[in-house]
Amino acid sequence: MSGPKYHRVLLKLSGEALAGNGLNIDPSITSSISRQVAQVRDDGVAVAIVVGGGNIWRGKEAEAHDGMERATADYMGMLATVINALAMQDALERLGVPTRVQSAIEMHQIAEPYIRRRAVRHLEKGRVVIFAGGTGNPYFTTDTTAALRAVEVGAEAIFKATRVDGVYTADPETHPDATRIRTLDYLEVLQKGLTVMDNTALTLCMDNALPIIVFDLRQEGNIRRVVWGEEIGTFVGRPHDAPATV
Repeated sequence: MSGPKYHRVLLKLSGEALAGNGLNIDPSITSSISRQVAQVRDDGVAVAIVVGGGNIWRGKEAEAHDGMERATADYMGMLATVINALAMQDALERLGVPTRVQSAIEMHQIAEPYIRRRAVRHLEKGRVVIFAGGTGNPYFTTDTTAALRAVEVGAEAIFKATRVDGVYTADPETHPDATRIRTLDYLEVLQKGLTVMDNTALTLCMDNALPIIVFDLRQEGNIRRVVWGEEIGTFVGRPHDAPATV
């Protein structure tokens, strides 16, 4: 292949992906992710990021166990994503990568307000854009935020970085015989109830023919491998768009 398969992508990180060594935000992990993002940016790929907040706050648990109002719990989760976005911004800029944080909840001292045309312009100028604050509304997950922002800025794929190397037929930690599924159609994911993204996000991706690639974040260099079209992880989308098996 003469160049990257994808030229504008959205990287979806869970909040839990940033945690490690007993820390809510492990600097060694944010540094590893940032090095990988810097690699693909140097390849000329525009990168946007959506990060969750589950390492700091999980609103559903507060609602279920403490009876907290769902909207309040969700707004607290949105604020947690801003903390994670700032941590990623710091790690990227220490590598010399120009970065902008845009928040759906306005907080002018630390982030730009989310403006689609401004975000697109940042990407065109080679800046990494980190979207924080979810959609700005309760009852929507950061999966839905990732799908929405990816469509809005014209991303060619969502890279869902996780702690496993794809989608399996069963939980590989409890079922040693589980096998990795290489490709899935959107409808297969919905019909089988597989854990990829929530149904709202998945439907939005399906309606806009936006592929989702689920892969292991822990192996350094994987972001670049996916960008260049290597067949790793699980591809969710239209089968004819999937990378060729080597």
